[in-house]
Amino acid sequence: MSRIQFSTWDRKRMARSTVVLLVTLFLMALAIPTMAQEVIDDDQVNEIAKEVYCPVCESTPLDVCETLACADWRELIRTKLSEGQTKEEIFAYFANQYGDRVLASPPKKGFNLILWVGPIVAIAVGLFFFSRYLQVLKASNQQEAPTSTAGPVVEQTLPAADDYTARIEQELAKK
Repeated sequence: MSRIQFSTWDRKRMARSTVVLLVTLFLMALAIPTMAQEVIDDDQVNEIAKEVYCPVCESTPLDVCETLACADWRELIRTKLSEGQTKEEIFAYFANQYGDRVLASPPKKGFNLILWVGPIVAIAVGLFFFSRYLQVLKASNQQEAPTSTAGPVVEQTLPAADDYTARIEQELAKK
């Protein structure tokens, strides 16, 4: 069996080629996660942006706001989605940066709990007072109703009405 003898120049060239190959493989390994990321379209961004209000513009969701700041925040949402963050993580980021007021539905904890429970309690209290009012009306109507049915109820007409009717009949009789 014969051995192949390489010259010094060939060894250096092979070493350089090996280094170049290893560096290329390393760079490709770094690029694989970037290539594996899915492309985030505007619908995915707007799905989150419609639930986040612009911190600068009053009561304007990010998906319809046309300021440059909102365009930057939509791009930030796109970046965070491409990094693999979830909807809740993005909402938490915006809430930490700008406060809970930027969220379309504030978290159900702390002072915000009043916003969620308050209307339900108000409706319950209103129904309670309305039912009590109806009970009082029912009780007062039962007290005012006649208790005896001794005879027929005779309608009494006002004398002015009888006088008026009599005058009309006299006028019609003249003609």
